[in-house]
Amino acid sequence: MSSGGHIMAGIEEEEEEEEEENMAAWLLGIKNLKIGPYHLPSLGPHDVKVRIKALGICGSDVHHFKTMRCANFIVKKPMVIGHECAGVIEEVGSEVKTLAVGDRVALEPGISCRRCNLCKDGRYNLCPEMKFFGSPPTNGALANKVVHPANLCFKLPENVSLEEGAMCEPLSVGVHACRRAKIGPDTNVLIMGAGPIGLITLLAAHAFGAPRVMLIDVDGHRLSIAKKLGADEILQVSTNIEDVGEEVQKIQSAMSSGIDVSFDCVGYAKTMSTALNATRSGGKACLIGLALSEMTVPLTPAAAREVDIIGIFRYRNTWPLCIELLRTGKIDVKPLITHRFSFSQEEVEKAFETSAGGSNAIKVMFNL
Repeated sequence: MSSGGHIMAGIEEEEEEEEEENMAAWLLGIKNLKIGPYHLPSLGPHDVKVRIKALGICGSDVHHFKTMRCANFIVKKPMVIGHECAGVIEEVGSEVKTLAVGDRVALEPGISCRRCNLCKDGRYNLCPEMKFFGSPPTNGALANKVVHPANLCFKLPENVSLEEGAMCEPLSVGVHACRRAKIGPDTNVLIMGAGPIGLITLLAAHAFGAPRVMLIDVDGHRLSIAKKLGADEILQVSTNIEDVGEEVQKIQSAMSSGIDVSFDCVGYAKTMSTALNATRSGGKACLIGLALSEMTVPLTPAAAREVDIIGIFRYRNTWPLCIELLRTGKIDVKPLITHRFSFSQEEVEKAFETSAGGSNAIKVMFNL
């Protein structure tokens, strides 16, 4: 080979290496996202390498983007963002028997320690050592490729798309809430908040058999989407806590059979006060949204009526059921995906600004 041939071969090899360099969206500061190289950990015997193909933006991602924190999770150093994801397996560890290269999978984003009492008890979502994609200090999944434990990657049926696979993560929140609150054919449901989680909890509640579901929100556009998705009743409310009494009367009038379970998908004093007051005696109020770490609510009157208060944090053991609900068509998450973006610096910035903008954006999805 001539010296020119050697040079050309070298350039081609370098180009191949450059093409294969793994890139990710790094959160560097408030509203400061940059795509840059992301060096993956080595593949362990029980791991798989996944090329990410679909990733949705979650409310917690937006909180990190806007404030560098979400509740008590604070971003202290550059971090790869994102956790609602699905992709295609490119490599499997030596001990992986259940998955193969080319399989399309949805990824459960949290890795628990599997040793603590909570993990052993099956409540691994509460593990104090949880490493969760895109939750400080753990890097996330808005990247070309990630390495993840095989047991947290779930194969998708042919009729479930990669976008739907990514939607298993938010759907898991609704499914876990419905399990915790024991939703069934004899539970009428009230949902506070018609954002992505409120709307997905509506779909989950109907799939679990709830005969009637009502949604309330301050945003009329989001309520119209809730109606299209099957909400039996909707009510636009104010942000003024002094209106709770009057609004509770309207809610109870619309749901004349009584509200067995209320889901607060927002997490403000007003929404939780509404939930506690609107729920029938002996019912349940479930707090899903964690907007505030502290709030003042009418706890004593609710306790005197034996209204049980349930908290949920993320989810556990939900992916197989979510995939089955999507496969059978019992839940259709596709209408929730309102915006799509590709993976470039400009598109990443646009996508997060769109998601942070609110009202018209329900689920913003990356196609990588």
